[in-house]
Amino acid sequence: MKTVIKKIEGIIVNETPYGETSKVMQIFTQELGIISVMGKGVKSMKSRLRPFTMKFTYGFFYLYYKEDKLSILKEVDLIDSFKNIKSDLLTISYLSYLSELSTQVYKHSMEPLVYNLFIQVLNKMEQGMNPLILTNILEIKYLDFLGVQLYLEGCVLCGSKNNIVTLDADSGGYVCKKCYRSQIIVSQKTIKLIRMYYYVDLLSITKISISEEVAREINFFLNRYYEKYTGLYLQSKQFLNQMLKIQN
Repeated sequence: MKTVIKKIEGIIVNETPYGETSKVMQIFTQELGIISVMGKGVKSMKSRLRPFTMKFTYGFFYLYYKEDKLSILKEVDLIDSFKNIKSDLLTISYLSYLSELSTQVYKHSMEPLVYNLFIQVLNKMEQGMNPLILTNILEIKYLDFLGVQLYLEGCVLCGSKNNIVTLDADSGGYVCKKCYRSQIIVSQKTIKLIRMYYYVDLLSITKISISEEVAREINFFLNRYYEKYTGLYLQSKQFLNQMLKIQN
């Protein structure tokens, strides 16, 4: 097949050394999914591409593109290096987790929208918005692509829309007063906000402000739900949870 120069928007999600001065990069793109690209000589201090081929660089990549084979990097136009995110160890931990999560969700679903949602969240994080809330919003939206979506229209046990008293990961969603047994009670704000998280348009978010208690309740629920239903066990998530414990 003929080799062509192709301009692709994407973000570097992984890299593997190749020889002394080169490396193979995994680039997550909307148009082509996750592709492997050889960066010849880009590890060399003399390479003009060195600053633009670091992990989590977001840009337009010009490639000698070979379908189903290793493409060769020719040039990069930087869109964003996510300098603010990378300036703090905790936000770097979020970035690592979201990258691993997004690529796993994409591999499971092959849905291009995963890429769009991932980039939208990174842009909001770079603007300084709460990374935990953004991460939880993305986790909720990804459940559809993993085939384990939440039922948020009523009690997950009986379907009733009335007297919802809590949100329970083991049950799989809302629990009403009639079906309640001994599940942990969460606040009514948490019950309302998790539904908003699912439906909110990420691009429309300009400010996020919720209490730490509600943020913790939603994050606890999603941690349990992911553990129970998704089958994803990501090292980056374990490290992020350790970082959050240190911060608290």
